[in-house]
Amino acid sequence: MKKIFFAIACTFFFQLNIFSQRLIDFVNPFIGTAAHGHTYPGATLPFGMVQLSPDNGTQGWDWCSGYNYSDSLIQGFSHTHLSGTGIGDLCDISVMPLVNVQPSIQKIKSSFSHKQEIATPGYYAVLLKNFDVWTELTATVRCGFHKYTFPDSKNAAIKIDLGFAINWDAPTECSIKKINDSTFVGYRFSTGWAKDQKIFFAIKLNKAVKVLSLFADDQSINSNETKGKDVKAFLQFETIKGERVLMKVGLSSADIEGALESLNEIKDWNFERVKKDAENIWERELRKLQIRSDDIALKQTFYTAIYHTMLSPNRFSDRYGNYKGINGKIQNGKSIYTTSSLWDTFRAENPLLTLTQTELVPSIINSYLSFYDQYGLLPVWDLQFNETNCMTGYHCIPIIADAILKGITGFDYEKAYYAMLASANQNIRGADVYRQYNYVPQDKVGSSVTITLEYSYDDWCIAQVAKRIGKMTDYRDFMKRSLNWRNLFDRKTGFARAKNSDGKWVVPFDPFYSEHDEKKAAYTEGNAWQHSFFVPHDVYGLMNYLGGQKTICR
Repeated sequence: MKKIFFAIACTFFFQLNIFSQRLIDFVNPFIGTAAHGHTYPGATLPFGMVQLSPDNGTQGWDWCSGYNYSDSLIQGFSHTHLSGTGIGDLCDISVMPLVNVQPSIQKIKSSFSHKQEIATPGYYAVLLKNFDVWTELTATVRCGFHKYTFPDSKNAAIKIDLGFAINWDAPTECSIKKINDSTFVGYRFSTGWAKDQKIFFAIKLNKAVKVLSLFADDQSINSNETKGKDVKAFLQFETIKGERVLMKVGLSSADIEGALESLNEIKDWNFERVKKDAENIWERELRKLQIRSDDIALKQTFYTAIYHTMLSPNRFSDRYGNYKGINGKIQNGKSIYTTSSLWDTFRAENPLLTLTQTELVPSIINSYLSFYDQYGLLPVWDLQFNETNCMTGYHCIPIIADAILKGITGFDYEKAYYAMLASANQNIRGADVYRQYNYVPQDKVGSSVTITLEYSYDDWCIAQVAKRIGKMTDYRDFMKRSLNWRNLFDRKTGFARAKNSDGKWVVPFDPFYSEHDEKKAAYTEGNAWQHSFFVPHDVYGLMNYLGGQKTICR
């Protein structure tokens, strides 16, 4: 009995020790913000609409997220960001606290130091050296919450820069309107990677604005509202040393009413409570996956990686369920999500979400099906409910198939299946020539080997769903299609390689060569060594083509 009691006591002590250590303390949002990482350090919630983060104002590939750790300047804090992408977009509704700056159309930046910068899940803070303003940010799902600690100033302000843009993005029409001395509303329409982007906003301060200075397309506007392609507003007031000015920014992709309703996610002006709520939400999500290790660096790497898996897809419907549809009109859906980077996520992240976010998966798939309802095809790379058609394959299919085969409910299996068929039988993205030749010829479509391999796998996924729901004829047809990868496998070289429409191999062939131009490339962002092994559905077939098990294992 003493041994049993001792074992129970040790177990209790061990569990108490585990739960006394916050997992969010192992997350470092700065990981991935340097070099080519393209992540952002700002405040957000898991799968939230708001990603409130600093922007350096620097153009370039390493600033796809708006921020790079190598930079030393900040131009503002915007409310939407992409994480880990190779194309820069979003960065909507940029704001910046200022001191002793004359309102103008000129760019305004501040230097900062990483020594005076903090990033934790749901929270970001930095000292803007030029203005001596300590900036703190947190967020709910649809509302960004700002806290600025100002110095003594007769000329303090918050700049709203709706014309701010990075890389591919450019504003097409912006608007701001004063409702009262502490409330402002408007919108930012833009084009870029996603061609039709619409973000509506509502801003509310805990302090009255004494003077409103507006600019539209380089002109000073003497009014309480304005619109134009490039709109800037200065909300001006006086501050005393140490005064904390709080600001909420609610978002909606549908309309201003939805943005105003987003403000109600934060009922009061208790910044610390909202920050604490954000931390608790992140802690709850991180605890779904726990590791035991004394290696602190390993834990930081692991939990930061898990944190990054929950930065997208993002909530797109507002509190009324409204959102901007593919045709630009308001649609309604219970919980709609966007920013679906499916080529990047179908292999590992989406299968992980079926285990860690089982209750969320039906909403994500129903979002795909809403996209299908409006567009006629499942999304490939959906950004703000725009089809960017970026990358290869139609990888919404394996994501949906994975959920169906795991028995996850909450969406219409039959509808999902016919949506899969629509994508598999489309006449764009090389799918038509894939069906015609039973492979994608390089002289017809670039990245032909990658597309053939990935379509073959996607077809196998359709076959498994067809079998699950009793469509046996379709099952046999798609199982046959799933073997199309073999038509591009060269047994002599041991690699999948490009073939033209005349059935002849493309020469010269170098398995180490990687071409980035998608029209010239045979492989997408890789070479024959990396892509030839992508046959997860026919491993034994691949093994046979490579000479058998002895050849593989030697």
